[in-house]
Amino acid sequence: MKDTFKHKGLRQQLVEVVKDKGITDKKVLQAIGKIPRHLFMDSSFLDHAYQDKAFPIAADQTISQPYTVAFQTELMQVKPGDTVLEIGTGSGYQTAVLCELGAKVYSIERQLELFKITSKFLPKLGYRPKKLIFGDGYKGLKEEAPFDSIIVTAGAPFVPKPLMSQLKIGGRLVIPVGDQVQTMTLFIRNGPKDFEKHEYGEFRFVPLLEDKN
Repeated sequence: MKDTFKHKGLRQQLVEVVKDKGITDKKVLQAIGKIPRHLFMDSSFLDHAYQDKAFPIAADQTISQPYTVAFQTELMQVKPGDTVLEIGTGSGYQTAVLCELGAKVYSIERQLELFKITSKFLPKLGYRPKKLIFGDGYKGLKEEAPFDSIIVTAGAPFVPKPLMSQLKIGGRLVIPVGDQVQTMTLFIRNGPKDFEKHEYGEFRFVPLLEDKN
């Protein structure tokens, strides 16, 4: 669990890379510059931790590319105290970014192996989401809704209706939609049945799996 001056220096270089790609939100950039991403990865990947790339983690999942994390987070426009639902906890890196921004994070992971690792690991780094849940992200989290924003960190072949319904009026859902390649999509809820849709180019994610039970 070491975070050295070298790591900190590499993080600042990563912040510059992400900035050069168009991320302007200062708080998002500060979070990328502060969180020790190397600790979220297998030790054999330490050399790659501060490259702007996705990398494999347990359960055939990946830790997202830092630019993608920053891009999705910037679209959410998180304010301190916002209630945020994250679908796909994964390594917990995106969760940590949301915690750094002062959000009350509820996060759902459907891979038991990852859920067990991440739920023990995040508190060791001082990141305490409101709730980490092992379950089906397609259903959202009705009992804690409505949310200021919802982020989906896996490719969804369609937009799950429960997620739309669990957004506050004025809330934002950021979701990569598509099969092989996904289009980053933002929905803003303007009224009970009024959703404004924006699309932001192509990204690649591991698929969001649905519980068939």
